[in-house]
Amino acid sequence: MNAPSRHTAGDDSSRWQRWLYGWYGKAPFSGPTDARGESAQMSGIADKSFRFGDGRAAVLLIHGLTGTPVEMRAVGRGLAAQGFSVYGMQLAGHCGSESDLLSTSWPDWYRGVEEAWRDISLRHDHVFVAGLSMGALMAMHLAAQHPGKIRGLGLYSATLIYDGWAIPKLSFLLPLFLRTPMGERYRFIENFPYGIKNERLRQVIHASMVSGHSDAAGNLGMLGRSLRELRRLIGIVKQEMPSIRTPALVLQARDDDVTSPKNAEYIARHLAGPVSVEYLDDCYHMITIDQQRDEVIRLSADFFRRCLSRPLPGQSPSATAQPLVSASEST
Repeated sequence: MNAPSRHTAGDDSSRWQRWLYGWYGKAPFSGPTDARGESAQMSGIADKSFRFGDGRAAVLLIHGLTGTPVEMRAVGRGLAAQGFSVYGMQLAGHCGSESDLLSTSWPDWYRGVEEAWRDISLRHDHVFVAGLSMGALMAMHLAAQHPGKIRGLGLYSATLIYDGWAIPKLSFLLPLFLRTPMGERYRFIENFPYGIKNERLRQVIHASMVSGHSDAAGNLGMLGRSLRELRRLIGIVKQEMPSIRTPALVLQARDDDVTSPKNAEYIARHLAGPVSVEYLDDCYHMITIDQQRDEVIRLSADFFRRCLSRPLPGQSPSATAQPLVSASEST
């Protein structure tokens, strides 16, 4: 497939600009936020966490880096309609200013995940964990830290390496650049199409990002310091994968502009537990809000039900004889 043709769809940039974006990214080194950029952000951190449904089995949803729980709401409502209790958590430092995010690191983000999971586990005997992009890594890390305690994982567009068709060709130099003081301080602006194939939705999301409403659509760019934290988490999760026996559903867009199907293939090869991989043909990276979000809901609900029909290690089959989730239950 021809990456430049996809890149130019809906993009008003000149051919020369598109060539530059293809190699270097769009304004890849736009510098640290100044006072004017900071004031464009909403003051304070808005709480965008949510809870839907009242099912006996629960699902914890985790958004991605620089994202927001809003990107998980459609899947949350859909799973609640399928009979699950759904909790959408908010990672530390997100839904605020760039400075708010920079004041946190990956252990801060994970700490919130674990606290949310522990709280949900007090109310539900059966808990699933699903995440988008970096949220998928958080889900795997949680499973590694608590073996046998999580019923199943939903890994949506899991990000181990940025190798999608919209990623600049010189991105292979990024690990070296991030080790420099300049790499830590500079901002990387996301390329068109921003993970979204649906043109109308893309316009709405992009308008929210450039206006500074990070609580609604996340941040348009990412400072090198945050990206370096993500890379640290990736290294840890890769080491943990052979010990993770929790059943996992891996959902991946074939035409992902951010992370190619190689990410899903790597996960399927390295997780120790049963893995089900499903590819989506009509969406980009943000599969939880893009054109096949209903398929994400259907595949996730079916997978979670199958997990509930199987006993946990050391548990008698009779313990799962009574149905725990019914599609007739709703919000």
